[in-house]
Amino acid sequence: MTQNIYDNPEFFASYSQLLRSVEGLDGAPEWPSLQAQLPAMDGLRVVDLGCGFGWFCRWAESAGAASVRGLDVSEKMLERARADTDGMTVVYERSDLETLMLAEDSIDLAYSSLTLHYLANLPRLFAVVHRALVPGGHFVFSVEHPIFTAPSTPQWTDHPDGHRIWPVDDYLAEGPRTTEWLAPGVVKQHRTVGTYVTLLVEAGFTITRLEEWGPDETQVSAHPEWATERDRPPFLLLACDAR
Repeated sequence: MTQNIYDNPEFFASYSQLLRSVEGLDGAPEWPSLQAQLPAMDGLRVVDLGCGFGWFCRWAESAGAASVRGLDVSEKMLERARADTDGMTVVYERSDLETLMLAEDSIDLAYSSLTLHYLANLPRLFAVVHRALVPGGHFVFSVEHPIFTAPSTPQWTDHPDGHRIWPVDDYLAEGPRTTEWLAPGVVKQHRTVGTYVTLLVEAGFTITRLEEWGPDETQVSAHPEWATERDRPPFLLLACDAR
């Protein structure tokens, strides 16, 4: 089963204070880039893999989706999502993405934000999503960039010459990395960029966009604290279509 760190009270309390938890999609700096890869929502059947507080689900509904399923392993996240959702087309379900089953040709768009780097058996999920998408259906997702997941202790260090350094440890050694992020003992699965691409192609997807996301100059001007994110990209964004 996927590690359910989000139901840890300490972790959940800290996560709830993040900008993206308070402001939703408007507080997620990578959202405009992800949104640009999405098809028109009108009439689409959508599934959100790791829906969290339901921000994307509510956006998809407001943009015209015919149905939206928000899936998450965390009861605390789903409780908050349900409380904040008034629409009739969004359904939230507790689901472990490691064992997820979806009906064949049942969805038009699969979306996921910063969730898939927690999964150990990603090839299985990609196969399930590909089978569930109609031909030509879309899969758009973000994960923590492999440069971010590679370090055993992901934090900036100060070089004697005054530069800040982001360590990269055993980049090619893929597998679980245990770190402290909001709470101790958080397990993330480190994979290279090449592995993400290969797994998608092997599952039958055609990749239409790959972006190693970092803030642009306008965003840095508005949020100077984001400047270091241009030194190493925090997110990897991928968009692909089912063949």
